Formats: sequence, C-alpha cells, structure tokens
Amino acid sequence: MRLYHVSEESNITKFSPRIPTRADLDQTTGLVWALTEKCLPNFLTPRDCPRVTYHVSETTTQADIAKFFSSTARHCLAIEHAWYERMTKTTLYLYEFDASTFYLQDAVAGYYVSEQTQTPISVTKIEDLFGELFAKGIEVRILNHLWLLADEVKQSSLNWSLCRMANANPQD
Repeated sequence: MRLYHVSEESNITKFSPRIPTRADLDQTTGLVWALTEKCLPNFLTPRDCPRVTYHVSETTTQADIAKFFSSTARHCLAIEHAWYERMTKTTLYLYEFDASTFYLQDAVAGYYVSEQTQTPISVTKIEDLFGELFAKGIEVRILNHLWLLADEVKQSSLNWSLCRMANANPQD
C-alpha cells in the first residue's frame, strides 16, 4: 500500500503529529495524516478549494452510477467555476510515506494516520492538476454551486467526501 500527503508547500522535510481539530477525534493524541492512492484524486486541488468527490463502491447501485456519472469513469471530483483558474495555476507536491507505522482511520475517505513523526520517502511535483486527474481517469465536473450535488450524493449509495465546503458559494 502506498500512502501520500498532498501540499502546496515544496520543502517539507518532516511531518510531526498534530492534535486533530475535529471534535469527533481524540484530542489528546497527535497524528500525521496520509491517504491512499485510490482517494488521492480528492486532494488534487488547491488546499482551500471546496469540492464534492465520490466514487463507486461494492454497494453502489446501477441507478446511482447512471445518475452521477456522465462517462465510464467511476470516480468524480466536482469544483465550482470560481476555482477553475486557481486549479490551472496551482502546483502541488505529493509526499509519499513508508506505510509501516500508519493505521486505518477512515476507509471511505482513504485516511490513514500515524502517531510518529514521518519523513517522506519521495516527493513528486504536480503542475497540471487537471491533466493529473484526467490521467487517473477521474471525471471532473465544474459547477456554479456545489450544494445541490452535495445533498444528492449524500443520499446515494456512492462513497463520498465533502471538503472545504465552508468556502463554497452559498446555496441558492
């Protein structure tokens, strides 16, 4: 298994555990977060970019595949029009970790965590985010607003993730 951290910072030499800010997680244990290659496309955006992502799972219905995909892709990333230009100008750095000290935190999101300081084993520069998404077979949707899609995908049989939605355009 390969695990990654995505950042706009190019020079991170170590990742120290940080106390989670989410109220549903243990506030006494610092963690280093990483994600699987399968869920990596969910983070190939500028950090603060609001996005709705979803992918097919073993329990996804054919009706939901037909409703939520317009291609043969089985993973989708949706952003708002306002973020298109920033996507074209953002460079990301993909830090890969030795997975040996990580454990699963969230299977749907592809999150793994470690309580130990991590030193990346490699760094890859990504300058063309759309090109990288397309090369991975990801369907990209660019919408005026994300909220309707977010509400619909939450009711579906897909695996989904909503990221940075506080930065999304308000609902109509």
